Amino acid sequence: MSHKYKVINSQQPTFITITVIDWVDIFIRPEYTKILDDSFNYCIAQKGLQVHAYVYMTSHIHAIVSSNGEELQNIIRDFKKFTSKRIVEAIQEYPESRRVWLLKKFHFAAQRTKRGVNFKFWKDGFHPVLLDTFQKVEARLHYIHYNPVSARFVYHERDWINSSYAAYEEGNNEKPFVAIKTLW
Repeated sequence: MSHKYKVINSQQPTFITITVIDWVDIFIRPEYTKILDDSFNYCIAQKGLQVHAYVYMTSHIHAIVSSNGEELQNIIRDFKKFTSKRIVEAIQEYPESRRVWLLKKFHFAAQRTKRGVNFKFWKDGFHPVLLDTFQKVEARLHYIHYNPVSARFVYHERDWINSSYAAYEEGNNEKPFVAIKTLW
């Protein structure tokens, strides 16, 4: 993690962005987003992660998270490490039309960093931003849920299934794939 951005207080809601190397559009297949769902839910159940809001875009994740267990940076580090390995395995296992290109791309990224790994899936860091006022929380929550609309993937936030929007929409009985702890 960069020394410039650090988690100040793991218990305070924090906005994070986790980005795929070279902004590769990988989260267009449900096999890969399910790995993210399962990993977030594992971290919630086993590590004390609290996910307050999230959206999976095609090449990155935005989330508001906190922790009542392990340090937040350690949870995110473990989340990235596990999902990286599991997604690369899934690329190799599932019928993936871009398999050769994806594996070459992630292998090349690993060679550039010289850290002794075969594949590098995530960019370094996760750019944590402390949300210490109601206005900051509200702005980032809106940003997260409106992101697929501003990217012109959908007309309304409720139509993007890889998001926590349903947990915040009044009268909506659908639940997101990740166990959300709403902020209000």
